[in-house]
Amino acid sequence: MEKSTLTKEQRREKREIRRQKQRDNNVLRASKMHKLRLASHILSPIRPPTSKGTIYHIGCSGWFYWHWRNAFYPEGLTTKDWFAHYAKTFKTVEINASFYSWPTETTVRSWIKQAGLRRFVYSVKACELITHTKKFKDTEELVKDFGHIATILGDRMGCFLYQVPPSYHYSPARLKAIVSQLQTGQRNVVEFRHVSWWNEKVYTALKEANLIFCSCSAPRLPDELIKTAEDIYIRFHGKKAWYRHDYTQDELKEWAKRIQQAKAKTVWIYFNNDFDGNAIKNAKALARLLKSKL
Repeated sequence: MEKSTLTKEQRREKREIRRQKQRDNNVLRASKMHKLRLASHILSPIRPPTSKGTIYHIGCSGWFYWHWRNAFYPEGLTTKDWFAHYAKTFKTVEINASFYSWPTETTVRSWIKQAGLRRFVYSVKACELITHTKKFKDTEELVKDFGHIATILGDRMGCFLYQVPPSYHYSPARLKAIVSQLQTGQRNVVEFRHVSWWNEKVYTALKEANLIFCSCSAPRLPDELIKTAEDIYIRFHGKKAWYRHDYTQDELKEWAKRIQQAKAKTVWIYFNNDFDGNAIKNAKALARLLKSKL
């Protein structure tokens, strides 16, 4: 293979061209979803859990990782069978591809098809068009359009995850923009990436709006569980290194204790430390500690 002769600046420009094409494509897909939503008269209300005890949804942030071959997917298993293999162990997954590429109706319906008759739910990460490009400025309709995914998925729908960038620091105006737009009656989660958002004003505002604060285990962010709704949502990115950390039994025991003490109606847990298949191993271990069936 010939080594690339492009300069660093040329490679950067090439990446930016690809990214701009992707952003333009997201705008186009969003407009199609907007038309689809307006043509639909079906609402997607949240169905309250019927169980008297805590319901646990434990899984991983994605399932399509090449480096999970042999670590999780058996040698020789074709990629088209990876989801079926994943679904034998877990009954939920957090879709992250939707952050980079706004899902089409066809894509969303393919999620339903691949789940088949299994008891399986999807949590879906909101497209960066809302959270990173526009940063909740004039995105009221976009939020509703993205929320139409829940109408398509029906009872396969878990949570919507809105992750804002680390550069997006707390301010009253920004908090107001997020809260006012996400009160859609759906199960919406907000993940902050800057420590300034860990404050009582944020907790109170989210509680009043019935929005879920995403607790997370990640470098340089508060390692604590925050509960602002009946449900709690936790992402395990890696305590000491993003995506690469392998959680110890003691670290998982501490989180299990926090989760049980929170007494939430429903708990959503996703491991994003995909390196070396750690997410699979750690998710199974935490499920055992919580005495939850996967």
